[in-house]
Amino acid sequence: MAGQPLAGSERRLPANADDLGGCDPGEIFEVSVLLRRPAAAALEARLARLRRGVRDATLTREAFAAEFSAAPRDAAAVEAFAVRSGHDVTGVDLAARTVRLAGTAAAFGEAFGVDLRRMSQPSGEFRGRAGPVILPDDMVGVIQAVLGLDNRPQAKTHHRLFDPSIAHAATANAFTPLEVAARYAFPPGTGAGEAIAIIELGGGFSQADLTSYFASLGVSPPPKVAAVSVDGAANAPTGSADGPDGEVMLDIEIAGALAPAAAIVVYFAPNTDAGFLDAVTAAIHDTTWRPSVISISWGGPESAWTSQAMTALDEAIAAAATMGVTVCVACGDNGSNDGVSDGADHVDFPASSPHALACGGTTLASQETVWNDGAAGGATGGGVSAHFALPTWQAGLAATLSAGGPTPLTKRGLPDVCGDADPQTGFSVRVDGQDLVIGGTSAVAPLWVGLIARINGNLKTPAGLIAPALYAHPAAFNDITSGNNGDFTAAKGWDACTGLGSPKGGDIQSALQAPAPGS
Repeated sequence: MAGQPLAGSERRLPANADDLGGCDPGEIFEVSVLLRRPAAAALEARLARLRRGVRDATLTREAFAAEFSAAPRDAAAVEAFAVRSGHDVTGVDLAARTVRLAGTAAAFGEAFGVDLRRMSQPSGEFRGRAGPVILPDDMVGVIQAVLGLDNRPQAKTHHRLFDPSIAHAATANAFTPLEVAARYAFPPGTGAGEAIAIIELGGGFSQADLTSYFASLGVSPPPKVAAVSVDGAANAPTGSADGPDGEVMLDIEIAGALAPAAAIVVYFAPNTDAGFLDAVTAAIHDTTWRPSVISISWGGPESAWTSQAMTALDEAIAAAATMGVTVCVACGDNGSNDGVSDGADHVDFPASSPHALACGGTTLASQETVWNDGAAGGATGGGVSAHFALPTWQAGLAATLSAGGPTPLTKRGLPDVCGDADPQTGFSVRVDGQDLVIGGTSAVAPLWVGLIARINGNLKTPAGLIAPALYAHPAAFNDITSGNNGDFTAAKGWDACTGLGSPKGGDIQSALQAPAPGS
C-alpha cells in the first residue's frame, strides 16, 4: 500500500514464539489511535516550569482539556479515514488524544500495512506483527501512534511471594503496611479528600477479602474501593494468589491501609500496549474520581516496547504532572538486567519515564540494604535508561558500577526512591482467602502512593511532579549504602539500586512544603 512508516512503530516477533499462520481475516478487535498534540510548545513550556519545581504551574483537568486536547479536525480526519477503510469509531477522547477504532484483522492489515500473525508462547497465543505501521499520506503527522494491532502481553507484575527456600528466610520478618509506615516515620494522616488510582492489567479483588483484611488491621471504616472498566476489561479474580490477583490485592491493601479515607479506584485494562496507555489516560483525565496519585506496579524492559508506545505513555505521565497528579511506578524485580538475557543492562518501563517516580526495593532488616536475593529470589531493578534523556534534577549524578566505580549519568537514572520490597521482609496481605506475605517493587509503588496521599490530604494540595523537590532535599531519605542489584551497587547519595533512599515520611512532607528549588 502507498504511505509512510510511522516513526517508532517497528515491532519484532518474539524469538521464542511459534508462528501459527495469518490471523483470521474476520477476527474483530479494537485499536487505539493517538492524535498529535496541539499547542505542544506551550505544554512543554509549562512542563519546563514544573521541572524547575514551580508548583503553581499546574492546571485543573478542565483547564488542561481546554488548552491541550487534540484538535476536533484531527479526530474528524481519523473518523473519515476509518469510514473509508472499513472501520467503526467506538470512542473519541480529545483530552486523552485517543480515537478507538473497531474492525476486522483484514481491514486493519490493509489500512495500516501490517501482516497480522497468530503467535504461540508457553503463556498462550497472541496476535503479533513485525515491521512498522504504515500510515496513509493524509494521516502522516496527524496520527502519532497506533496501539493494539499487536496484542501480545506487554507488561508483567512486579510482586513476589515469600519463598521459604531462600537462604535467609529463617530470619524473615513480615510487616503490615502500618508497621512499615511507622518504621519510615510517616506523618499522621488518612488521605481524606484524596483519590488514589491503581492501574491493573489483569486479576481482580474480593470485597470479602478486603473487609477481612482491613478489619484485621483495625482500619475502620475501611477504604472505599471502586473498579473502573477500560477497553472492556473488568474486576475478574483468577483465584491464583501467585497470579495477577496477588498484585491487585497487594496494591489495594497497602495503599488503603496507609490512606484509609482516600477513595481507592482500580482501573482494569487488557494487558496490551493499548490497554496500558488507555488505563493510564483514563485515570489521569477522570473528572469523576479525580485521582491525585497513581500507582503502577506493572512494566517490562524498555527493549520490549515500541518507541511510539513509550513516547505515548511518557507524554501521558507528563500530562498528569501538569494536572498535579503524582505517578509512582515499580522498577522491576529482576536486578540490573531486568530479566533480559542478552548480557546487557536494562531498565523497566514505565518506571523509566522521567515524569514518573521510579520505586526501587530494599530488605528492611536492622540495617536496610539493597534487595537482592539472587536470580531465584529476585532483586530490585535499577540502572540507566537507553531511551530517555537525563532530567535536570539528576544532573551531576553518577551510577556506581559493582565493578568499575562511579559512571556519570548521561540518561535518565532509576530508581528515584525505594522502600521495603524483599519478600523475606515483605507485607502481610490477604489474597483469594489466604493470608500471605508478598514483596517485590510492586509493594513500593503503593507504599509511596499512600505516603503522598497522606501528604496531599494534610497539605490540601496535590504534590504533582515531586522529583525536583525530592532531589533538592536528600536529607529527607534514609540513605542506603550497602548491597547491589547485579551490575550496580549502593553508594552514598543517589545510586542506581535504591535512588535517594527510603523515606523519612515527615521530612518528605516538609520537603514538599519547602520553597521551590532555586526560588
